[in-house]
Amino acid sequence: MSKNVCEQLISILQDVGAEHIFGVTGDALNPFLDGLRRQKQLRWIGVRHEEVAGYAAAAQSLITGGLGVCAGTVGPGALHLLNGLYNAKKEGAAVLAITGQVPRAESGTGFFQEVDLSKVFDDVCVFQHTIDSPDQMPRVAQLAIQEAIANRGVARLEIPADVGPLKVPSSSLAHEIFRPQSTMVPSRTDLEQAADVLNKARKPTMLVGSGCRGARDAVLAVAEKLQSPIVHALKGADVMEHEHPLWVGLTGLLGTPAGYHAVEECDALLMVGTDFPYSVFYPSGRPIVQIDIEPKHLGKRCAVTEGLLGHAEPSLEALLPLLETNPNSDHLHSIQNRFKKWRNRNRKKYSLKSKHRPLHPQIVAQALSDRAADDAIFAVDVGECTVWSARHLELKREQRMIGSFNHGSLGAAFPSALGAQSLDPNRQVIALCGDGGFGMSLQDFVTAVRYDWPLTVIVFNNSTLGFVKIEMEATGYPEYGAATDLLNPDFAKWAEACGGVGFSVREPAELADALDQALAMKRPCIIDVFVDPGELTMPPHIAPAQAWGFSVSKIKEIINYVGDRS
Repeated sequence: MSKNVCEQLISILQDVGAEHIFGVTGDALNPFLDGLRRQKQLRWIGVRHEEVAGYAAAAQSLITGGLGVCAGTVGPGALHLLNGLYNAKKEGAAVLAITGQVPRAESGTGFFQEVDLSKVFDDVCVFQHTIDSPDQMPRVAQLAIQEAIANRGVARLEIPADVGPLKVPSSSLAHEIFRPQSTMVPSRTDLEQAADVLNKARKPTMLVGSGCRGARDAVLAVAEKLQSPIVHALKGADVMEHEHPLWVGLTGLLGTPAGYHAVEECDALLMVGTDFPYSVFYPSGRPIVQIDIEPKHLGKRCAVTEGLLGHAEPSLEALLPLLETNPNSDHLHSIQNRFKKWRNRNRKKYSLKSKHRPLHPQIVAQALSDRAADDAIFAVDVGECTVWSARHLELKREQRMIGSFNHGSLGAAFPSALGAQSLDPNRQVIALCGDGGFGMSLQDFVTAVRYDWPLTVIVFNNSTLGFVKIEMEATGYPEYGAATDLLNPDFAKWAEACGGVGFSVREPAELADALDQALAMKRPCIIDVFVDPGELTMPPHIAPAQAWGFSVSKIKEIINYVGDRS
């Protein structure tokens, strides 16, 4: 029995192992939903906004390494996917977006809801095509999915409303979706030149990114031989467990003092699997060896001495026997001592015994880290809670941390957590959201309730867009028109109104009890934590210009206040 276009697409998605499709249905998607109704593997997850669907699909791909799928109908429905799909593109997630379109006979007439989606989606997609004829199936769908998986990007299939129900004349070209498993290793010459640079160093540092995920043992073997501290970029936070003595934290504006100084004081830097974008945090005038699978990444952010093209694990394994054991461990011990002091100071200052009110937001992240399951997934929002998470979540070996770390889109945490939780309702998933970010997608808390997902949402409630406010102050701009102030609902009551559980926290004792209850509960929860809006996200190193800008902004605010009162 021949299949129609939508049924053929469903069959291909089944074969590639997809389990969920996130979306909001509409007329052009009705044939697709009808096909889903008559099978059991793929589950339609109806969300309340298509942007959430894009984020959730991306999160599934990031966690599994496979394909995430989302869908939106004609015009506005498809457009709503866009920001979530940009997050997939920037984070390296493989996502198939299925979009509707007006009937072919109406194309080009300015029909109701008609949008030229190919123009709109051109930048975000590695592949996109319209299924104008059932004869294009299954080839075009197979091409789309293979491109998404091979390039870790977004592919889009557009299905006009009158095409989905049409019968596919032949499935003779149907085949398995190929998943490339080959790895790339630098040439022997490149490896020898890199080893020569590193063997001359006495204070080397390793900077690792998300490209090192799965290469933990190889990273450690090289670091041990070089007597190198291991610093990570933000997306590389979950490459290895944070309790390992060679791990010294993050560099950059969100980093730890130890991470900053490990890079600043090194006499050679080995970068592996990272496209860390902030050039100011690279060492100047010292040799840099970079290993990456993308040729365009080599030397893009800093002046690289040796650029090696290869995957992290096999490249490091090939480099290891060419390295000499570094007899000098002074640099490593100095950075380790700096990191130990910083961590111990934080542990003391940001404990549940703190008398500071409102709560330090660092206390929330630290208390959560102490209680989370060993394989928990943390979905982290953009803004100040990125800082608290990056510095105070002490990740274990099986834990994961995902977010909008390259795209930097406010509001990404909660929708990403939905995608992660849908994969395994028994795995602990925690969304760390700012009040501004959660306000962008809180309508979909009812989605967690609807599907009975035991998701925990922690809202850092300071009634302000805190990171934006600090940016303004650091560059000398005064507060104007309460632009960064927020008028928030009662998030705990919102949880209850949606059918979940809500906790309101103003004291450390309330925080401990709320975390313990929420993490043990099998229901979706929101913990609304009132934190200090004046908490500063201090960088590991403060430039004079930053301090000057902060002072100037405060002077301007005082002058404006006096002027308004006079």
